[in-house]
Amino acid sequence: MSAAAPPVPGVRRVLVARRIGWTAAAVVAVLLAVLLSLAVGARAVAPSAVFDALLHGARGDDAEVIRQLRVPRTLIGLMVGAALALAGTVLQGITRNPIADPGILGISQGASAGVVLAIAFAGVHTLTGYVWYAFTGAGIASVAVYAVASSGRGGATPVKLALGGAAINALLLSVTTAVLTTDAAALDEFRFWQVGSVAGRDSEVVAQVWPFLLVGTVLVVSVARGLDALALGEDVAKGLGQNVAAVRVLGGVGATVLTGVGVAAAGPIAFVGLAVPHIARAIVGTDHRWVLPMAALLGPVMLLVSDVVGRIVFPPGEIPAGVATALLGVPFLVALVRRKAVPA
Repeated sequence: MSAAAPPVPGVRRVLVARRIGWTAAAVVAVLLAVLLSLAVGARAVAPSAVFDALLHGARGDDAEVIRQLRVPRTLIGLMVGAALALAGTVLQGITRNPIADPGILGISQGASAGVVLAIAFAGVHTLTGYVWYAFTGAGIASVAVYAVASSGRGGATPVKLALGGAAINALLLSVTTAVLTTDAAALDEFRFWQVGSVAGRDSEVVAQVWPFLLVGTVLVVSVARGLDALALGEDVAKGLGQNVAAVRVLGGVGATVLTGVGVAAAGPIAFVGLAVPHIARAIVGTDHRWVLPMAALLGPVMLLVSDVVGRIVFPPGEIPAGVATALLGVPFLVALVRRKAVPA
């Protein structure tokens, strides 16, 4: 730092104040996104009617639509958006790969394979039944990737994790495709889940996934300092007293749990785990003690706003949230490449 630079304590105070301000703004954005999700749809509801339905037990068709349909949908959007954003942040940290997202370790494809096998061979035909198979598939895929990457010399390095993820992802995709091409009924049922959507979810799904969301969040928050050290390189991280293997294992398990939660509850939703971590770092810097909470706030905003946009573009029909996030995420990825944010 040059002699003309402000004193470090002063810089730190300004930085903390800015981060607190942006975090407060993100909280407001989440509240606005929740209000939009509850009020906007094929049947628009005034904000006053939303508050009456939630706080005063109002009766009528609008109140029932809000309580029975839109509240569970909004809760799922909050949970899935936060889960995927946190998972993407951690995966980018432990792999030191700026284009990593929850699909890089084959987790999303593992969940998809679990759902396909459940439909084709276990006779599961309900969303609440899919949750457990999707979650199990995600966990098995993650363990398989880590086992492949940790074998041989050097252990589970970022490059080996990425290559192992690509290999397992290709294997699971082949299995999924083989089952779907030989079972037309499974294909018809699976394709509605595969597009990724928060519509049609009920409170039972919320009750099933929130404990896993809590566990995954605790795991990823516990490695925040380790991710900061790992960003400086493995040797530096070890020199700072960090157990690199433990950071990667805990972070990987946390990301697996969070991705399993998101994919099991809403299907494979793209770009939230890729785009949100970059936006969070652009706002609050690279300190993961701030990046992780910011990502947990921005993820739901992106998913809920995408879901609302999907409801109003072609009324009375809907574009699934997974499609809308991809449409919004592709321009972001193009901008990321044009700014050369992704190293060669």
